[in-house]
Amino acid sequence: MKVRNKTDKVKIVTMGCSKNTVDSENILTQLQGNEINAFHEDEKPQEENVVIVNTCGFIDLAKQESIDTILMYADKKNHGDIEKLYVTGCLSERYKNDLEKEIPEVDAYFGTFELPGLLAKFNADYKHELIGERRTSTPMHYAYMKISEGCNRTCSFCAIPLMRGGHVSRPIEELVYEAQQLARRGVKELMLIAQELTYYGLDLYKKRALGELLQKLAKVEGIEWIRLHYAYPSKFPREIFDVMADTPEVCNYLDMPLQHASDPVLERMRRQITKAEMEDLIGYARERVPNIAIRTTFLVGYPGETDQEFNDLCDFVQGQRFDRLGVFLYSHEEDTKAHEVEDDILAEIKQERSNRIMEIQSEISFDHNQAKIGKEFKVLIDRKESDHFIGRTEYDSPEVDNEVLIDATNQYLRVGDFAQIKIDDAEEYDLFGSVVD
Repeated sequence: MKVRNKTDKVKIVTMGCSKNTVDSENILTQLQGNEINAFHEDEKPQEENVVIVNTCGFIDLAKQESIDTILMYADKKNHGDIEKLYVTGCLSERYKNDLEKEIPEVDAYFGTFELPGLLAKFNADYKHELIGERRTSTPMHYAYMKISEGCNRTCSFCAIPLMRGGHVSRPIEELVYEAQQLARRGVKELMLIAQELTYYGLDLYKKRALGELLQKLAKVEGIEWIRLHYAYPSKFPREIFDVMADTPEVCNYLDMPLQHASDPVLERMRRQITKAEMEDLIGYARERVPNIAIRTTFLVGYPGETDQEFNDLCDFVQGQRFDRLGVFLYSHEEDTKAHEVEDDILAEIKQERSNRIMEIQSEISFDHNQAKIGKEFKVLIDRKESDHFIGRTEYDSPEVDNEVLIDATNQYLRVGDFAQIKIDDAEEYDLFGSVVD
């Protein structure tokens, strides 16, 4: 029988994306399932004596934030404020040997697939029966669902396959069971995430099975919204748009990072798609699902990106008028194909190009939002802040997209409920509405 220290208070600190959020939730579930007092950083404050930092290693800024966080807790350990410090996640997977030398205060480093080893530090076992019992850190009414791990794509700038390995899909039955468990606990919205969503099923079923998964998840009682994140445009399974159009539970929303729109840059990025093919795909999506909201991200400052190539991207953004858009600055990542060439775009130019794209998008977003004034939308209420209830339409994902603000001084709503809201006013990234009687 393993002896556990039941006086341990274990804080889990999560860096990076929603995929890391799910990983931290799984760590928490396993620790609590082994009767260990574990909690997320943003939960009710406790005097922790053990810290687990779940790191991000995606780009330079994210890596530096993770390193700074590790150093902060290493300093706390040196001062006796905590007893143990463990590090896991993408940064640890990729730079474990370097980190061990540079920050020896950490008691142990673990990669992205070493959860059993981390649990062993607490004399805890990995409990397979807890699969599907994940204890979420998000508000009770929505949850992220990771449908696969890893990526088989060969984008020249991306280090994710180095940290997460090749694509591995989770079985449909397992995902449906997890959705059922989440729904029983009050989850109404599922956000499907993966390194590459549209590749789902190829390894297990020898075919793209995202459409089949969506249809089965839509039948889970209590799930009202299903949202798609991180879809790859090349060889996109277009039957997804049929499912979206025919299935009310599947939000008319698609997060599809395109990265660039100049063919020479797309070729250097090894994106396996051309500008014309992207335009055709977007056109088909909007024809099949007329009110679809498309979110995308672009990467500026890729090695060799000329003024003309950047202007081509600007023209593309102006012409396509995306509903939601984000921009990353190119980060020169070791062991990627792009690292073989010089990172020749100055940091100031990268930032100027990012700012230019967002200026264009700000005007587009303002126009889109102005067109919503006077219309009614089904809104999911996420939280109450000061004098406003804050929610989202089906065209918006938490933390990254628009929000709807409803005056709470003379209207009552309940967090986690849906409400019919009329839009009275709008700004670039916020909508203001009132409850429809």
